[in-house]
Amino acid sequence: MRYRTRVTAPAAALLGTAAALAVAPTASARPLTAKPDQGTPGAETLGDSVYPALGNDGYRVEAYHLDFAYDATTRLVDAKATLRIKATQDLSRFSLDALGLDVRAVKVGGVAATFEQVDEKLRITPVRTLPKNCAAAVCVEYGADPAKTLAYTAWVPTPDGFAICPQPNAAHTVFPCNDHPTDKADFSFRVTVPNTLRGVANGSLVRTEQLDGGRTAYTYRSADPIATELVQITVGDYVVKERQGPHGLGLRDVVPTARAAALEPALALTPGLVDWLEQRLGAYPFETYGLLPCNNDASNAFDFTGLETQTLTLYKPNFLLQEEKKIGSHMMHELVHSYFGNSVSPANWADLWINEGHADFYGLLYRYERGWADSLGLTTMEARMKDTYAKGDQWRQSSGPVAAPNAVNLFDNQRYLGGVLVLYALRELVGEDVFHRIERTFLDRYRNGAATTADYIAVATEISGTDQSGFLNDWLYGTKTPRMPNHPDWTVTPVVSSLVAPRHRAPGHYPDSTATL
Repeated sequence: MRYRTRVTAPAAALLGTAAALAVAPTASARPLTAKPDQGTPGAETLGDSVYPALGNDGYRVEAYHLDFAYDATTRLVDAKATLRIKATQDLSRFSLDALGLDVRAVKVGGVAATFEQVDEKLRITPVRTLPKNCAAAVCVEYGADPAKTLAYTAWVPTPDGFAICPQPNAAHTVFPCNDHPTDKADFSFRVTVPNTLRGVANGSLVRTEQLDGGRTAYTYRSADPIATELVQITVGDYVVKERQGPHGLGLRDVVPTARAAALEPALALTPGLVDWLEQRLGAYPFETYGLLPCNNDASNAFDFTGLETQTLTLYKPNFLLQEEKKIGSHMMHELVHSYFGNSVSPANWADLWINEGHADFYGLLYRYERGWADSLGLTTMEARMKDTYAKGDQWRQSSGPVAAPNAVNLFDNQRYLGGVLVLYALRELVGEDVFHRIERTFLDRYRNGAATTADYIAVATEISGTDQSGFLNDWLYGTKTPRMPNHPDWTVTPVVSSLVAPRHRAPGHYPDSTATL
């Protein structure tokens, strides 16, 4: 159904991705004169060691515009995804990751294209080959059912709508995409909902439209590129609460209307958390931050405590109703992901320890500075690291080396506390001042991009003035736990076979391995 539109925010505010994608169906550095039989298909993988089937080659995505319309009666989503891609080869066919989506039509450069859905790929064959360096708009019209049963899904149905949790490999159950963190892109969103509900997405609200039929469309745009696994789109009976953070940073929380007052004590903690972290890692890297207590506390809604979708961290409301010492450390963990994981994304999912190790490292520091005992009753980083060190060989046998996970053990303790132990060892070796310069240099160098474990090692070597490759490779890839600098008395508990049976979890689902809970 079409609706006449009345714009209630200045139209000039809507700049960037959506406008750029709408200007012309195709913009090309070379004319589309290649014959249909020229070129080759793009590879249907980006070679990730943990998820080898994830991502696609032959092009890169420069921008996405996602247009979602939610029907509260059917609880279905009618959607259109418009991608601006740039070919990196003469491209006769290319693919997007897609699972569980009812694709109706595909256009490339405004012209209908042939498509087929095979396993988790949407294969698209344009009428003519896309020459290398050609930029083209790809438009996919489809429907989605947030409650559809799939092998795995990013959709989180709620009583009044939905939220999404795409990490690590599930964004393509929500929208067709190149679903790998190395292919970050600009994002804009238009979310149309009944007037009784609110539509929210990453970034900043740039336009609100009152539509016929008792509906409202909200348009958002991110000022920084986003990895597909960090996208957030949510619909529900929410109120948006705004407050000011350090240095004029605008904060916005998206809160269930009926629980806004009860959640306020937790929401009010964010400015202090941001201030503490900026003193250690530098200015917050995005245009806004806030919390999304998703309107679903069911145990099977999602099996993690918080998820760091960019500029908006997803939580279950009940977690945030606890006292500060029960939630503050984990709120810091999720905020740290704005730096490690969001601003600088993993170039390979095997690099996850950089995200989770840093999030737990600073989350624990925050806890111990405040004198809050952790889950083991310990109150210092040194005590917790001594305990973790003793478990090192057990974890290396059950979950592999810190930087060598697989899809089953990706989110085990080894990527969290095991990652913290690596960072602690490095800090013990080089000293606190050099360690903090390594951290800031790494973040500055790879901001809005992706980085590998080798990149982190290279920065550590450069800033410390000493080759750290041997030291860090032993900690990250060794099958035995190395000696801890400055702590010759620390010992590793011998491996006992009965204690090392691997934990089997469905790929893409989250244990709470973080030590910040």
